[in-house]
Amino acid sequence: MDGLGTPVTGVPFVAFAPPSVVQHQTADWTAIRADNIEGVRHEAFEFVLKATSHHLLIANERAEWYDGESFIDGLPQSRIRVGGVWNRKTALVPAGSRYYGWKKPRALPRATFLHMDPRNSLLQSELRFAEIEFRPRFCFFDRDLWETALKLKAQVGNSAQNQSAYVEALTIALAYELMRINDSVSPLVWHIRGGLSTWQQKKLAQYIDEHLAEDISLSSLAELAQLSPFHFSRAFKQSFGMPPHRYLTSRRIERAKSLLAARTLSVTEIGLDVGFSETSSFTSAFRKVTGETPTDYRRSLA
Repeated sequence: MDGLGTPVTGVPFVAFAPPSVVQHQTADWTAIRADNIEGVRHEAFEFVLKATSHHLLIANERAEWYDGESFIDGLPQSRIRVGGVWNRKTALVPAGSRYYGWKKPRALPRATFLHMDPRNSLLQSELRFAEIEFRPRFCFFDRDLWETALKLKAQVGNSAQNQSAYVEALTIALAYELMRINDSVSPLVWHIRGGLSTWQQKKLAQYIDEHLAEDISLSSLAELAQLSPFHFSRAFKQSFGMPPHRYLTSRRIERAKSLLAARTLSVTEIGLDVGFSETSSFTSAFRKVTGETPTDYRRSLA
């Protein structure tokens, strides 16, 4: 068994706190890695999956809670607590999304976490798996998907000579099942729910306002939100109503308006203060947003 939360070849598993509440049995195969989770203590715990380039399929064999919350980016919060509602249920966390929450277990949990690398040649060459935008899903059951996931779970610790080929066949089968299920999810529901979570919006807005004078890259904002740049750009526009670069410009212009009204700095100084290296670029951006130059705007306040 690997140490809790320790990644195999660099990809993190779901981390639990305190670590001693569960044990792990892991296996690392072509295009997929498995983490069999077994609870060992009846104690409340927290869990989190940092954003990775892997899709995560969770197969819950035993999941009964007195209390708790679960979150997957792009979906409403789940507070399912009744009896064994989560027993024999699965959840899908697409690559780049964050999965986290806390639980107070009624029964010791048992689950399998399957991390799939969409860019691995096994899945990409024929299925073009990396080009599919998978939608997150909570607490669902599909018999074929479930049985395939349990077959992969059973291979953890198996050292049979022909195991590698069998696991690869199961991995391809699992990919096909996920593609089939993904096609059944309403695109409209995904579009409505596909924005940033509250914590991401708050964190990003605060960071941008505190670093207006700096060169803020898309990749740095995506990393802050713990999303891939592709998923981040779409989610940001869904939540803020505009792309990241336009939002950054609008916040810079709003800050510039306040400084122009204060009349303590020159137009050139204000442009530098809000992140424009040249007065001409500041004037151009200001006019594009407000319809007038910074000088004209300041005069209009007199």
